[in-house]
Amino acid sequence: MSSTRNNQARLDTTSVDEAPQPAKETKKEQAASLSFAVPTEFVDLPSRGLYYPEGHPLHGVESIEIKHMTAKEEDILSSETLIKKGVAIDRMLQSVMIDKAIKISDMLIGDKNALTVAARVTGYGAEYETRLACPSCDSEQEFEFDLGDLEFVGASFDDRSELNNLLDGVEITDDNTFIITLPKSNHSVELKMLTGADEDKLNKFQNKKIKSQKDKLLPTTLLTDTLKMVIISVSGVKSRDQINQFVDNMPAMDSRYLRGVYQKLAPNIDMTQTFVCGDCGHEQDLEVPVTTDFFWPRQ
Repeated sequence: MSSTRNNQARLDTTSVDEAPQPAKETKKEQAASLSFAVPTEFVDLPSRGLYYPEGHPLHGVESIEIKHMTAKEEDILSSETLIKKGVAIDRMLQSVMIDKAIKISDMLIGDKNALTVAARVTGYGAEYETRLACPSCDSEQEFEFDLGDLEFVGASFDDRSELNNLLDGVEITDDNTFIITLPKSNHSVELKMLTGADEDKLNKFQNKKIKSQKDKLLPTTLLTDTLKMVIISVSGVKSRDQINQFVDNMPAMDSRYLRGVYQKLAPNIDMTQTFVCGDCGHEQDLEVPVTTDFFWPRQ
């Protein structure tokens, strides 16, 4: 008997049915084996958190953490409903935000732009290939921009005295607004930094006007509408009706100066890069065009 048992052990003649079976994985264990930790990264803000009021989640914050784009965010960007409403990109940006207390609509436009570029880079890389027309010869061609080679511009420094190095005659208030004197009318104008909500409101207002003016040859009011939103007081007057009336009758010299000042002051990401035409050799700094290829790159 003992000999038989020894031979069975030596030859391993135990039937398949009798052999021990590996334990089956539970559904929870199977899900865990397929899990993937989505990487995150920190995005520097052009404003460095300097122009947000106390109590705002971005007050004094120099960078924010986002997760890399996933198939979930691609679904958001591909939603026809969200695209028609013009909110697809905002919904995608909100989705990649780690700190959900931060609302895209409450971010300064420059900070939102930096976040948009960073999200695109995490999803599709820094190389952005799109078609554009040469400003010199009008020939259309493919051109590749490097989204990883963009710099910050605007007033984003702690020492307020440095404003004088950026632009003479500019004052910054304790409320983080800017006061400048217009060259033609000599009025003192107080400006604020626009947020994503302001930008959305402006876009909706413009779209509404375009629809109401369909087939009518009426001038665009984008410049004046933007100025009306940027200006919060004129020589101490804060009446919205009076400010709007002032903007409508503002000397062209003052309007141009005001727009130039705001562009220099507003913290933002510089979207210009050097374009070289492959046909005529023309070289010029162009703003990176945010076309459908930006978040919907061609395969």
